[in-house]
Amino acid sequence: MSRPDRIPAAQARRIAIAASGLHGAMPGERGRTGPKTLERAIGRLGLLQLDSVNVFERSHYLPLLARLGPYDRGALDRLVHHDHGRRLGSYTEYVAHEAAILPVADWPLWAWKRQQPMRPNDERWADEHASLVADVRAEFAERGPMRPSDMEHPAHERLPGGWWNKSDAYWATAVLFRRGDLVTVGRSRFERRYAVAEAVLPEAATGAVDRGDAQRELVRRAAAAYGVATLDDLADYYRLKVADAKVAIAELVDAGEFEPVEVDGWGRPAYVTPGARAPRRIRSTALLSPFDPLVWFRPRAERIFGFEYRISIYTPAAERQHGYYVLPVLIDDHLVGRVDLKSDRRAGILRVQHATIEPAHGERAAELAARLAPALAEAAAWQGLDRVEVTGPGTWARQVAAAVRAG
Repeated sequence: MSRPDRIPAAQARRIAIAASGLHGAMPGERGRTGPKTLERAIGRLGLLQLDSVNVFERSHYLPLLARLGPYDRGALDRLVHHDHGRRLGSYTEYVAHEAAILPVADWPLWAWKRQQPMRPNDERWADEHASLVADVRAEFAERGPMRPSDMEHPAHERLPGGWWNKSDAYWATAVLFRRGDLVTVGRSRFERRYAVAEAVLPEAATGAVDRGDAQRELVRRAAAAYGVATLDDLADYYRLKVADAKVAIAELVDAGEFEPVEVDGWGRPAYVTPGARAPRRIRSTALLSPFDPLVWFRPRAERIFGFEYRISIYTPAAERQHGYYVLPVLIDDHLVGRVDLKSDRRAGILRVQHATIEPAHGERAAELAARLAPALAEAAAWQGLDRVEVTGPGTWARQVAAAVRAG
């Protein structure tokens, strides 16, 4: 067997950024976007991860902002039926990576996961509450699409203690969603709106792709979105078991769809798809969601960019180093720093609550801040905010504040 090709780490980094759709993502240099552009961008990534935190903006909006510029968020809402429509459109949700928006056409690819047992505690709960689960399904079948909060079942009691303290009827909807008996037809005020699958799925989406074929296709898509990736990277993209991903990769290599490569400094085998784009230079300035595919697998971000990263929303305040909702900053082919952003909608201000430059780029702090300032201004305008203010500390705060004032 011939020795795999070897590629420099810098080239691998450029391949990864280009594959992710971030090459050429420059503030003020992108054209108008419409639904078709949004669909193409989602198709390139395969999914949009969801998260409820909206201190800056909810995560599923941000990968498209990074790649397309200030698009119409209402257009995305209409596309995925967030506060629009009560019927199933072209998109739904499932636990792909984590909870994520994905095309309805991909529903058959996840049949194998819907057929798997849930975690032992969840499976035990479902068995113990089988009658309730059946009752809840029957209510959705009778009443049609609705939110869990709209249920009339007696077990749907409102409990004190915050959003996490849900009724048994609510947890029954979670079981039905995980098993595929209920599908998401949209959201209302960010709460899922469910319908019985057999009542709303188009015929083309009712089939089931064989487990091996489905996982091979998911690994193929992960490779296209990543450009160059290791076994662990490819398994994580759609949260497959490493052993399953390994089988799929071997089959794709044998079929000539993947090429094994060695990347300088990675210390483990990697794979590229033939013809993967490898620009000689990357031009990009982008604010990345904590759940952007370029950085959502933290070991990959550290391996490719030397960037140790945690979002910090789950970290006690006293232990946070870089703020609360921390976004990596991509400039050209490096993650050069991170900013903690908050949209103060009442005051009309995008607040930079913390700004940190990576030590390797410290000598260029002022230059890179000048690159960052237009992206901050673009993000503020996209949110309908009047201005950007640097209101917190950090090793980059002084330079970012100066660049914002100069802009």
